[in-house]
Amino acid sequence: MSQKPTIVWTKIDEAPYLATFSLLPIMQAFTKDTGINWELRDISLAGRVIAEFSDMLPEELRQFDELSYLGELVNKPEANVIKLPNISASVPQLVATIKELQSQGYPLPDFPEEPQNAEEEKIKLKYLKCVGSNVNPVLRQGNSDRRLAEPVKNYAKMHPHPMKPVSPDCKSYVAHMNKKDFYQNEQSFTSDKDQNILIAFEDENGNRKELKEVPVEKGEVFSASSLNVNELYKFFEKTIEEAKQQNILFSLHVKGTMMKVSDPTFFDYAIRAYYKKLFDKFGKELEEIGFNPRNGLADLYSKLNKLPEDKQKAILDSIDEIYKEQPRLYMVDSDKGITNLHRPNDVIIDASIPSVIKNGLKGWGPSGETEDLVMSIPDRTYATMYKEVVEDVKKHGQFDPTKVGTVQNVGLMAKKAEEYGSHDKTFFAPSNGKFLILDEEGNTLLTFDVEKGDVFRGYSAKDDVIKDWIKLAVNRAKDSGYPIVFWLDSNRAHDVQIIKKVLEELPKYDLSNVEYYIMAPEKAMRYTLRRFRAGLGTISVTGNILRDYLTDLFPIIEVGTSARTLSIVPLLAGGGLFETGAGGSAPKHVEQFIKEGHLRWDSLGEFLATVESLKLARKQGANEKTEIIAESLNRAVSKYLENDKTPKRKVGQLDNRGSHYYLARYWAEELANCGDAELEAKFKPVAEELAKNEEKILNEIAEVEGKPADIKGYYHPDESLVEKYMRPSATFNKIIDALRG
Repeated sequence: MSQKPTIVWTKIDEAPYLATFSLLPIMQAFTKDTGINWELRDISLAGRVIAEFSDMLPEELRQFDELSYLGELVNKPEANVIKLPNISASVPQLVATIKELQSQGYPLPDFPEEPQNAEEEKIKLKYLKCVGSNVNPVLRQGNSDRRLAEPVKNYAKMHPHPMKPVSPDCKSYVAHMNKKDFYQNEQSFTSDKDQNILIAFEDENGNRKELKEVPVEKGEVFSASSLNVNELYKFFEKTIEEAKQQNILFSLHVKGTMMKVSDPTFFDYAIRAYYKKLFDKFGKELEEIGFNPRNGLADLYSKLNKLPEDKQKAILDSIDEIYKEQPRLYMVDSDKGITNLHRPNDVIIDASIPSVIKNGLKGWGPSGETEDLVMSIPDRTYATMYKEVVEDVKKHGQFDPTKVGTVQNVGLMAKKAEEYGSHDKTFFAPSNGKFLILDEEGNTLLTFDVEKGDVFRGYSAKDDVIKDWIKLAVNRAKDSGYPIVFWLDSNRAHDVQIIKKVLEELPKYDLSNVEYYIMAPEKAMRYTLRRFRAGLGTISVTGNILRDYLTDLFPIIEVGTSARTLSIVPLLAGGGLFETGAGGSAPKHVEQFIKEGHLRWDSLGEFLATVESLKLARKQGANEKTEIIAESLNRAVSKYLENDKTPKRKVGQLDNRGSHYYLARYWAEELANCGDAELEAKFKPVAEELAKNEEKILNEIAEVEGKPADIKGYYHPDESLVEKYMRPSATFNKIIDALRG
């Protein structure tokens, strides 16, 4: 870090990565007078792979481990990071990235799915460091404050997004397990000292194997649970049969990217249940080619060529027969025949359930039409919350974005809090037996009786993190005037420990103007929806997974997308992390860009994050002009929304680059009338130039649309080509580059 206040802008993946090439030069140009230094740090999936294997690469291809650098930075008071949405990579995405890098001359080893020796095992472990959302736990060293900015909410009321009506005879519903799931089996304790606890497995003969030693701090809540896979399989069999009987779609909604060890298990057993006849008939062949259902049916298609052609045909014919016998599947892309069970990263619960709600409680079927569906969410821990909102929509009808209130969120997420920090503490039972949690003296703290194949996971929340979360919730209640609702379930072991801490901490604050409640998720949802439909605001105070789920669910209902959510993470060390919303739609945006040269990604999240980042930079030592520039940007964002200059869907309409032009123009206009003589003198001619050249700039951008944008890659494109496509207006570039100096 230089001595100047420094804003770190993260280079990530897909659509927001492309948009960075157009937007970052604008941000640098307009903030040149602040004394702020800007850094671009690569934490993309491809960048992480290259950094992880740099010791095996020629010197000219090596890359510094930027994620580790940022992991250190966020624990320092000078941290000021704008974090764009990155890929929470699945194994298939990782494999695709490796292949792309290999084709570009990177001598990387293949991903050894089934290691044959110690060297391959080492390679696999290195690659697995890049799978799943490994970025967020490193950077999120603070709790989450997520809400919609007022201009965004106002825009949605003036320009409401479509919400399809719900049929009065809608048959859609949420299905979940009712026994032997993570919810039922959870156990928990609060540590009374700093200690190292041990996770171990003991078989039926008393043979014990130590699995992992885990450091636990005094006051830390440590929890664990197990899920019975035989019961899981029965659940899928029953739900699939119900879908068939009711003639509706079968769908599975999990988060195999974030819950990268346990949730792919749901995927595994869903595939085994749905395609049971395939496994019964060709089990030997599927095993021979190494088909792993955890990676979806796409894994089977990619490995079929290992079999003789007649066997390939027999398997494909069998799959076609299954589709005729089983209920229709929820589709990712009906035109291409890609189903819900194709890849674990294709249907991600926090985006997919809100999509179903927007669609009038319908999902896309194989015919290309929408149909009623059963939404399978195996574990009850969070399924009941989704069940509540689905039943509410069936009873009260579709939400009206022009009338609903708002739901903000304070999320417990710092220091790998709760289930999102469970990956390295998740294990599968090698036989019947028990998982044990032992203290340093060998005393048994928790015991879980399991059957072969059952899933065990451990997770925790640290005492200082919980206290910070409670403080953040109280402050948000005071600032907003909204009631706060702690989504905590007194029938869930982990939540019981958290509730104790909440009840101990709250009396330490002045609560004279604070209305608060503690409710289980389904009751909290019921209460929140009543207020929401009445146009009132509520603050959900939740654990880490509910933070993720709710900050997609409500913004998607309110404003059509969670990418427009203001996400502030006050870091525990005193700095700030500003996240720019969700990237769930980013893949489709990139596909369109490569095919047609049109990028419909909306950078509004980046605009809003930059406002907050500049305010922090001022506190960190940037000069007094910084606050004026930040407030001017905020007013420009309001004008950008009021004038509806957000990117549109089709070629020939305004796209991401055109929207950046308007943001720059409005920002310059605001600075030209900001009350600071020096800034006004500088930006008045800029505003005039941008206004005068509007038609020319937009025409120069339009010239590159309507034809393919060949950027030589998806995960690791040629950046000189990306810059060419994302900065196509020589007129606009000249104005911006002159400002940059």
